[in-house]
Amino acid sequence: MEYKNILLTFEGEIGTLTINRPKALNALNSETLKEIQAGVQEVRANQAIKVLILTGAGEKAFVAGADISEMRGMTPMEALGFSKMGHQTLNMIQDLDRPVIAAVNGFALGGGTEIALACDFIYASENARFGQPEVTLGIFPGFGGTQRLPRLIGKGKAKELIFTGKMVTAQEALQMGIVNRIFPQASLMEETKKVAAQIAANGAVAVRLAKMLIDSGFNMDLADACAFESYAFGIGFATEDQKEGMAAFIEKRKPNFRGR
Repeated sequence: MEYKNILLTFEGEIGTLTINRPKALNALNSETLKEIQAGVQEVRANQAIKVLILTGAGEKAFVAGADISEMRGMTPMEALGFSKMGHQTLNMIQDLDRPVIAAVNGFALGGGTEIALACDFIYASENARFGQPEVTLGIFPGFGGTQRLPRLIGKGKAKELIFTGKMVTAQEALQMGIVNRIFPQASLMEETKKVAAQIAANGAVAVRLAKMLIDSGFNMDLADACAFESYAFGIGFATEDQKEGMAAFIEKRKPNFRGR
């Protein structure tokens, strides 16, 4: 499929989805959201891809937010539809059956922070900035920010960010627990791809099951979540990867995982 607002590239077992509207600081309009959905579906259909990296084009912005020029004249029903489209897009990222790493290379504001939060974890460049400034426009986060952010950093810190609309640096985001690691701008993608390759080298079925268990069990009570883990752990012993991985360990060689 040809895309206008994103770039989708595959390098070995790693896919990279780049939001590509640098003149608009990669702002999210309806067309871009639809293309992100199509890109994620393309990754889902490509079983050779084991990890997806999500980033923004250029050096200024990851995603500077939703496109205000499109939102400005929306009716309440149009705004509702736009919010639902945003949620659908971010849910598709979150629910992808493979790890998704956000490589935040600049401003991640409003919808930019929200789309990063839908990924499994976030790496950031030193010049990255995060924030939910929607209240400064007379609205509030509509792509999951009021829900994902408190679950990640706690209600008090999330309320402070959302109520004030302030931006925080990459270092502050690291201290809050929004960001996992910070890299120099020039090496962000290289370092992110190193980690993606490390993940891709592991048993793909095991990684997918681990993601499913973490995400599904997060909102269960601990006893039910642990029982769910035990059943999935047992199912994991029906895979070829389990047999290969343990045989390779005993035989002191590198495993040849086949993802089944």
